[in-house]
Amino acid sequence: MLDVSFSKIVELIEKRRKNAYRKINEEMILLYLEIGKFLYELIENSSYGDKITTKASDFMKNNYPSLKGFNKRNFERMVQFYRTYKDDEIATPLVTQLSWTNNLLILNGTKSSEERYFYLKLCIKENYSKRELYRQLQSSYYERYMLSCKNDLLNTEEINSKVDYPNTRILDTYSLEFLNLPINYSEKDLKKAIIKNLKDFILEIGKDFTFIGDEYRIQVGNRDYFIDLLFYNRELSCLVAFELKIGEYMSEYIGKMNLYLEALDRSVKKKNENPSVGVILCSSKNNDIVKYSLSKNMPKTLISEYKLKLIDKKILQNKLSEMKHILEKNINIS
Repeated sequence: MLDVSFSKIVELIEKRRKNAYRKINEEMILLYLEIGKFLYELIENSSYGDKITTKASDFMKNNYPSLKGFNKRNFERMVQFYRTYKDDEIATPLVTQLSWTNNLLILNGTKSSEERYFYLKLCIKENYSKRELYRQLQSSYYERYMLSCKNDLLNTEEINSKVDYPNTRILDTYSLEFLNLPINYSEKDLKKAIIKNLKDFILEIGKDFTFIGDEYRIQVGNRDYFIDLLFYNRELSCLVAFELKIGEYMSEYIGKMNLYLEALDRSVKKKNENPSVGVILCSSKNNDIVKYSLSKNMPKTLISEYKLKLIDKKILQNKLSEMKHILEKNINIS
């Protein structure tokens, strides 16, 4: 009797299909870079200037109408693509791992090499779809991530040297605009909305998070306690408890979270896992109160705030510039 699983055949087919797609995509991106280089050099070395892309588009339309996608707009994108990365040896192996659509989103949605590297590596790591990448760009994920780095702000070289960058980080500020909550809502409403939009919530907190459950029951002595949301983080190899609050952070929240974490570590955590981490997610927080609350606590609990509307990107960019300036000034003084 032949007792085997022929699903292995499907696995092999899918593996080769993915490899073939990656190879085709890589060749296509390299082609667009080569075309961009060719047109860029013509623009730089001829009197026609920007009319080159129009002439190239007309040539393709009149002589090779069956070759789609080689119009004026796309030729201009290829020139921009090459111009951006022409002196960047590090970026080439990154851009070939992304679709043309995602490359264009990053190209047009970023302003600095640091920001481009961030999204290139993040998109590769998380395997973002077009919708997911667009959302991260719109929500200023880069600025919010970097502002959460505090004194550990990375420069371009450090970003490139980290194989798994961007690594898992609990953010200072989460954007939950996708919840579409009314003006007046309760903590119960907040939790229900997150569970209803769990896919988008995991996109925001990171795809390494796996949802375990809500109202997760733990027992201490003869009393039951319920954790609002419990996740497992694959990269951190630990349980992550989220406590949801609709108001400003209060110092007494920390004691309850520490109780949760101790209970998780004693009765739920496996031997091969790291100590559990807690996130108290509030609608606002006072940084001084947070600093005092955490001064004598183990760094197992983090205080984050959430916003129900997208934060103005310029505000975040200014904050990031100020933080960079302060850090650079401190380095120069020391």
